[in-house]
Amino acid sequence: MLEIKSLTKKFGDNVAVNELSFSVSEPQIIGIIGRSGAGKSTFLRMMNRMTDATSGELLVDGTDVLSLKGQAKMDWQRNCAMIFQQFNLVPRLNVLTNVILGRLNQQSILRSSLLFFTQSERHEALRLMDRFGVAQTALQRAETLSGGQQQRVAICRAMMQQPKFILADEPIASLDPLNARLVMEALQKINQEEKITVICNLHTLDTARTYCDRVIGMREGQKVFDDVPTALTDTMAREIYGAEAEEAFEGSITSTSLGGDESAAQLEPEAARAAV
Repeated sequence: MLEIKSLTKKFGDNVAVNELSFSVSEPQIIGIIGRSGAGKSTFLRMMNRMTDATSGELLVDGTDVLSLKGQAKMDWQRNCAMIFQQFNLVPRLNVLTNVILGRLNQQSILRSSLLFFTQSERHEALRLMDRFGVAQTALQRAETLSGGQQQRVAICRAMMQQPKFILADEPIASLDPLNARLVMEALQKINQEEKITVICNLHTLDTARTYCDRVIGMREGQKVFDDVPTALTDTMAREIYGAEAEEAFEGSITSTSLGGDESAAQLEPEAARAAV
């Protein structure tokens, strides 16, 4: 059970998030929409404790995670995995290592600094990579991958944390329609199969309507819409986005068939043996 109560964040005189309140009682994909500067990213950063709230409560099963400190705060951040628009992978490390780094805060400082991983961690990382169609890239440096592949690697890294929530901040903003669809389908699969709540900041209405169970609209830091996607009329969307409405109506995710390098592939036997 997640309860957001009057969550507020101020930067000086600027109110980035203003008295935001909503609750989540069952695993959902929640899309948060709104124009640039509406407070979407600030909310996710508060939820993950990357930035502190000015006031309000964020209750998970009755515990206010905004009050957590030290190890308890780190444990919460492990349970609340973040996926970023620009992937945040380590470019010069191989893909397998990037995925296993999702376990970083569960390891000793010595093991982390030496990048020493157990056989079990390697197998779990490879299993996740195979599930999301990037296993064939295990030994490539992350910087050699396409944007869509890097974002799916980032999803694998998030899943290595064994999270209870996944927060995705504009995860498809820099991707073409095919790769955007692959990423959103991966998040949808996680929600449906693992029963993990996914809260996703999105810019295009088509994406929110296609993949989300619930849509929350924000404008100038305030919640102005909270309902099922079918209730999000074009008129309401224009009120949420204002001058950015036309841009939000563009950029649909097509149903282009998978093919070539973007299809899910098995890791080659030689690469698999080297990786483990």
